[in-house]
Amino acid sequence: MRLVLKIALVLSLAFPALAQELTAPEERLISLFETSRSSVVSITTGQRRVDPWLRRAEIVPSGSGSGFFWGDEGHIVTNAHVIQRAVRADIHMADGRVLPARLVGAAPQYDLAVLQVDLDGTAAEPLENGNSGDLRVGQSVLAIGNPFGLDWTLTTGIVSALEREIPIGNGVIEGLIQTDAAINPGNSGGPLLDSSGRLIGVNTAIFSPSGASSGIGFAVPVDLVERVVPQLIANGVYRPPVLGIRFDPRINQLARENGIEGVVILSVEPGGPAEEVGLRAAQRGRNGGLLPGDVIQQVNTRRIVSGDDLSAALDDYEAGDEVTLLVWQDGETREVTLRLAAP
Repeated sequence: MRLVLKIALVLSLAFPALAQELTAPEERLISLFETSRSSVVSITTGQRRVDPWLRRAEIVPSGSGSGFFWGDEGHIVTNAHVIQRAVRADIHMADGRVLPARLVGAAPQYDLAVLQVDLDGTAAEPLENGNSGDLRVGQSVLAIGNPFGLDWTLTTGIVSALEREIPIGNGVIEGLIQTDAAINPGNSGGPLLDSSGRLIGVNTAIFSPSGASSGIGFAVPVDLVERVVPQLIANGVYRPPVLGIRFDPRINQLARENGIEGVVILSVEPGGPAEEVGLRAAQRGRNGGLLPGDVIQQVNTRRIVSGDDLSAALDDYEAGDEVTLLVWQDGETREVTLRLAAP
């Protein structure tokens, strides 16, 4: 046995190519990781604790997570729950530096937050953004993060499902990407990448009775991140105006498959702008099917095909602004003007 081990060692030293030969897919995966690694950071947080006996306050470690650079001004995107109740956040970078961060803004309703560090003249290396609207179940994905404090860990998997929703706080996050790439505590806030290394989501939650990865993880899609993060950087908050309706991306997709383009109104909130101008929600038919009510196809001059289109269109306005909707029902269209409300 020892002789065999010695022969193997001699061969590996004499012919290193034999011991290190990699397949083309492996080479590509390694390249993607090495290219993306410097864009990802580890985040450690601290909370203030008061000693009741000594009446002295101190900052103690409270948690960890992940994040990644956004733009070239030291902004870092992560999950809101990573920095929740924290009074201090330190950014651990791939080059070994540890920098204090300040909170720029947070959108808890989407579990997103933006931090900022002073890079002291060095350049940030942001990821290239992909497009989550074109994702398909089965395509390959990569997750980079710091599970259990094990920094810059790479895991791989596929897109397991789309348009998932999970409860968070007092609400629900909709339109999430589901993946089987291993996501564990500490991965929160890290990037989910496609097979070209482009950002397609922010890893945010797992479904697990034990608290560890069970192959069901969720990421906030990059199309939503691209709407929320610029407003957090500019204003510190994300509060787009609302129409006072509810819709479901899955219903919109089914409608498109049946030749109806736009956002199907599923319910109208009492007292909201939509109710005030008489917009009508879909109804259940006698056979259990859905009978479309009003379908929003345009906001001012902007064409609306999906719920993301509608949300992106509303981002251009503030509460109190008037917009004109082009609405379809039963083969006929009409224009409706309403005043947007605050959320």
